[in-house]
Amino acid sequence: MRGTEDTTTTTEPGPAAIMGERRRLINLAYRMLGTLADAEDVVQETYARWYGLPRREREAIVSPGGWLTTVASRICLNLLGSARARRERYVGEWIPEPLPASREWTDAATDPAADPADRITLDESVSMAFLVVLEAMTPAERVAFVLHDVFRYPFAEVAAIVGRSPAACRQLATSARRRIRAARAPVAPTGEQAGVVREFRRAWEAKDLTSLMNVLDPDATVIADGGGLAAALLHPLTGRELIAAAYLDSERFAPGVTMLECTVNGLPGLVARQDDVTTTVFAFRVAGGLITHIWAVRNPEKLRLWTEDSSDPRDPA
Repeated sequence: MRGTEDTTTTTEPGPAAIMGERRRLINLAYRMLGTLADAEDVVQETYARWYGLPRREREAIVSPGGWLTTVASRICLNLLGSARARRERYVGEWIPEPLPASREWTDAATDPAADPADRITLDESVSMAFLVVLEAMTPAERVAFVLHDVFRYPFAEVAAIVGRSPAACRQLATSARRRIRAARAPVAPTGEQAGVVREFRRAWEAKDLTSLMNVLDPDATVIADGGGLAAALLHPLTGRELIAAAYLDSERFAPGVTMLECTVNGLPGLVARQDDVTTTVFAFRVAGGLITHIWAVRNPEKLRLWTEDSSDPRDPA
């Protein structure tokens, strides 16, 4: 098992090797928790526990990377349980924290023996649509699924982390996979998605109600997250007529807003800026050439990576 101890004396890895695990740990924790801030806290706590071990214990750990992953995953599992209670008190809808463009989403190995139908790539696993489905899972389902289906950890290792049998973890992942399949829409090429999002922006800027409705699915849904810190819809809004009318009316409440095209969680999205300040980040799901879902994040605590020029956002990792 990764991270187990050995009676053979080994040399403690240097700080560079240990800190070299940080990007992977943040990738893992972000998918489990849905916010970069929480992921960074988990990684910081994980490193604190590592350096809190006596040197002899650190030297006896066969796989420091595996040990760090195990500890970070267990912290995430505990946090997911308390997060549910916190989100019941959250003002309005809760949406995962949006991330700007980054190369990090494609740097993990995949298992060539895995069933292609069940294979989840890192690109897909960071999309807003995917993260929203993860939010509907139980903490154990989410951790088991992310570890096995996204990061390719064997069920024997997942079991040691989750505290259940390998068979039970297999069932957790199977249940999670069913949720993913039920919510999975056919993926349009990125260029096609970008074109649809661009048409949405142009129609909004032109205040063209007909063009705006034409780019929205009849049953399109908008979910907004203000967290009680910014004005936002408290409940989802469904139906292209209502959505188009609401967006065209938004100028009354937020005059002088400009829309910029950008990458949000690996897919084409938009950023709204007012007086050079990012006020909203929009993520989209596009299927059949139409927008089916819009996630609008307005909570300023979730926009810290977007406070600089949206055309050149900071690398979160």
